[in-house]
Amino acid sequence: MQQPNPYSTLHSPTALAFQERVFLICAGIFIASLVTSNLIFQKFFIWSPFGLYTFELSVGILPYPITFLVTDIVSEIYGRKRADQIVVSGFVASLFVMSLILIAQAAPATEWSKVSNEEFTEVFGLFGPGVFASMCAYLSAQFIDIRLFHFWKRLTKGRHLWLRNNGSTICSQLIDTITVITLLCLFEVIEWRQWQSLVWQGFLFKLIIALLDTPFFYFFNWLLRRWMGLGEFDEIPEQQSLA
Repeated sequence: MQQPNPYSTLHSPTALAFQERVFLICAGIFIASLVTSNLIFQKFFIWSPFGLYTFELSVGILPYPITFLVTDIVSEIYGRKRADQIVVSGFVASLFVMSLILIAQAAPATEWSKVSNEEFTEVFGLFGPGVFASMCAYLSAQFIDIRLFHFWKRLTKGRHLWLRNNGSTICSQLIDTITVITLLCLFEVIEWRQWQSLVWQGFLFKLIIALLDTPFFYFFNWLLRRWMGLGEFDEIPEQQSLA
């Protein structure tokens, strides 16, 4: 005899607790990806997929698209307000990490320290302007992404997952790329002669990743709806949250 799924009843305490655990995991992945992208952005790499095109990109771009996938999943399952909560939490976490980096930079290194003051400054010295540029781009792009996602969701009456997933992400990633590269040029972190190349390559890379993550969006949407007992177009009501 098949055992009943304890998570299939949307209003049960077990289901509510499970929903919150999933939300916290999503928030953790989001914040970790965001903070990591800000910490590692000064290293650049070359990627030439199948020899068709050569990208020269910051490694900070690698974890960043994960944040948009997470907000799309949270938007789809939990609704706009819970997605906004994750974005705000990521902003606060980034500011907190930035303050810790500044304190660590001000602390003088010992003679036997494996990392000297100069080496630490070389790696993290631009973290302040880098985070400021990133956060300006991040806040505008993420909030636009969430609102475009729900705009297309209402417009299509909950159908066409691929449209709101890709449409919202592509538009917001374009805004994000232009904003962050422009601000980094203004702060003289990178040179203006690199602006066009970095904007084009950054957006093209994000566009490719946005298209590639569509199957993951479909999979996690299907999986979470099954585990939580949600219908095809349902969202978890905000008042049911334990938060």
